[in-house]
Amino acid sequence: MSHEKDIESRRRFLKAAAGTAAAALVVGGLSRRARAADLPHLAESDPTAKALGYVEDASKTTDSKHKAGDACANCQFYSGGPTGFGPCQLFPGKAVSAKGWCVSHAKKA
Repeated sequence: MSHEKDIESRRRFLKAAAGTAAAALVVGGLSRRARAADLPHLAESDPTAKALGYVEDASKTTDSKHKAGDACANCQFYSGGPTGFGPCQLFPGKAVSAKGWCVSHAKKA
């Protein structure tokens, strides 16, 4: 009888632990997206942006290193969506335009 109670208790514990882990993953994912949406947009006047030649619209750059089709949305450092603004590893704490570009652009593999 005691063995059956142990098994039932263990099952309840495992179910609760699995539910808690799943809830933590969902909440963690939601808060990560919320944080990315809350990032301030990177201004072209920002010192780091100036140093890397960042422009909010790649079609307006005059930099000779820019290749047609290059934009933040297809750069390995950008982790946002294909439109709008998103985080970039090169500009921590700031959101860059998906249509933007800088001299550190590296095409996603």
